[in-house]
Amino acid sequence: MSTKVGVVSLGCDKNRVDTEIMLSELVNGGFVITPNPREADVIIVNTCAFLESARREAIETALEMSGYKDHGKCKKVIITGCLGEKFGEEVFNELNEVDAVLGINDYHNICNVVNSALNGERKFYHTCSDEVAFGSRILTTAPHVAYLKIADGCDNYCTYCLIPYIRGRYRSVKMEKVVAQAKELADKGVKELILVAQDTTRYGKDLYGEYKLTELIRELSSIKQIEWIRILYAYPELLNDELLDEIVRNDKVVKYVDIPLQHVNDEILRKMNRRSNGASIRNLFDKLSSLNIYARSTFICGFPFETNATIEEVERFLFAYKLRNVGFFPYSREEGTAAAKYDNQVSQREKNKYVEKLYNAQYRVLTELNQKDVGRVYKCVIDEYDNFDGEYYFYKGRTYFMSPEIDGTVHITSKKELITGNFYNVKITGAAEYDLLGEAENELTE
Repeated sequence: MSTKVGVVSLGCDKNRVDTEIMLSELVNGGFVITPNPREADVIIVNTCAFLESARREAIETALEMSGYKDHGKCKKVIITGCLGEKFGEEVFNELNEVDAVLGINDYHNICNVVNSALNGERKFYHTCSDEVAFGSRILTTAPHVAYLKIADGCDNYCTYCLIPYIRGRYRSVKMEKVVAQAKELADKGVKELILVAQDTTRYGKDLYGEYKLTELIRELSSIKQIEWIRILYAYPELLNDELLDEIVRNDKVVKYVDIPLQHVNDEILRKMNRRSNGASIRNLFDKLSSLNIYARSTFICGFPFETNATIEEVERFLFAYKLRNVGFFPYSREEGTAAAKYDNQVSQREKNKYVEKLYNAQYRVLTELNQKDVGRVYKCVIDEYDNFDGEYYFYKGRTYFMSPEIDGTVHITSKKELITGNFYNVKITGAAEYDLLGEAENELTE
């Protein structure tokens, strides 16, 4: 009987890609994947370690999974990913419930790790490598959507961030490998590629001596089956005219860019070691507005030296530029980062107050934008079937300014059955907080 393996993936979409690589390795190695932890002989927890809260979640999840040793078939629990990379030896020594710990450079060795654990060997694995985990994957997304990791690591060294100390220096994946994987995914039914890295706009600089994201997008656009290409994690200072022009002119690139700003106040940006300032950010967003490109972003609230005045500056920015999709996060003081040593740390109570203030402001912006959408027709992809009430079919879908899982949804009704993964014109009929309501008009075909 084949050994069953269950995998829990925590953290970001880049971590999800690593999980999908492991799943492929396990299946090719003769293991059977199960979504039910009670049925798993081995449970792998692929972890995030970006924030203290993420590390706590990772440890709690590993302990929860170890409980299936008593209440299921589980024999071994294995920790992989960022927690194993940065804090692996400490975790291995302190969590006796865990049978193996490995970092981000050992995913292709996962079958040997599982077999060794099953044979009674308890071990901490740590391989030093500049290679980016890359290879065949088993998708955990909807079949028509895939994240495409084009690089790993980061050279930005923002003062609040541990990523360079976990993932290492920025390393691009060779363009031919990225394009080959995209073609493989397209052949399996993927129609939407979501480009991810710690900083997608830096792509290629380390390999080719110049930024190559625009060229990569053109190569990916030549893949016939691909309908949408979406760019996440684009840093504002590298969104140059060439790249913006490609987004505007290329019909396959959605007019949406994720730009993690973190703040707009000059002094706080400087203390964060960000390369932009308030003026350059506003100039960029003026340009995005003139080009009709939607931006999503994230902001850190309660960074050292934050005040009501600096938060109000962010609030004014939100009202001025009317971003549709925004996330706000309380600053996390991470040991090992430069910002952890700053004076003027902000209390948790104040951080939470700032987050709430900005979410309230953003809700007002989104309500206004959603109301303006009523009556418009958008191209939407059908993500999943919801139900049928005897007269109407109900689906969940997205339009171009909605990235899966992090943004809103279009709740679509239709008198005809629709096909998941296909694109339709949808007339917007209403709004429900962060989501839109719409009726399918017709299928979009070539």
